[in-house]
Amino acid sequence: MRYRAFSIAALVLSAAALWGAAALWGAQGDMPRLIYSKSFPGSSPAWCEITLEQTGAGLYKEDPKDERPVKFQLSGAESSQIFGLADKLDHFSRRLESGLKVANMGMKTFRYEADGHSGEAKFNYSEDPDARSLNDWFERIVDTERSLIELDTAVRFDKLGVQQAILRIEILRDQKRLVAPDQFLPMLDRVVKNESFLHIARDRAAGLADWIRALPK
Repeated sequence: MRYRAFSIAALVLSAAALWGAAALWGAQGDMPRLIYSKSFPGSSPAWCEITLEQTGAGLYKEDPKDERPVKFQLSGAESSQIFGLADKLDHFSRRLESGLKVANMGMKTFRYEADGHSGEAKFNYSEDPDARSLNDWFERIVDTERSLIELDTAVRFDKLGVQQAILRIEILRDQKRLVAPDQFLPMLDRVVKNESFLHIARDRAAGLADWIRALPK
């Protein structure tokens, strides 16, 4: 009898734990999420997509079928600015396309998801200053993640190309278009510690890594 009572109690506790985990997962799933995509055949990349959680956790991919997207983490300040712009744009419940006859700049899609609801707006060109600011944020993320991919590829397969890859990152830094710079540290440290890379590339990697570590956190 005592064993039966213990078993029932254990089952109740297990069920409660499972329910709590499910509730927590559901709560996380209801958190606001932004999805940005751009389709521009003939450009590089021809297509890309960014998924961004309100926590700043993000995914970047250049192929809809990509099952291993690049992960990144924005700071709280960066994420707050981006989601603040989405709030100003009424979570994309209104038209953003200007309707003006302009050149094809690529079809952009903003999508907002939260609490089972969503809003979406597509545009080639918008005159709305908040839409343009938000698009610039996403373009900065694209530029940053592409630079990370290029550095990773050079480190693995083209050691002579590492210096040029680091130079492109420095240009983004100087233009104030680099976001979530901490994500570059593992690859930069790898270059610094490996004597098979050119000395000038290792020096550049060390200088860039020092700059990133000196940033306010």
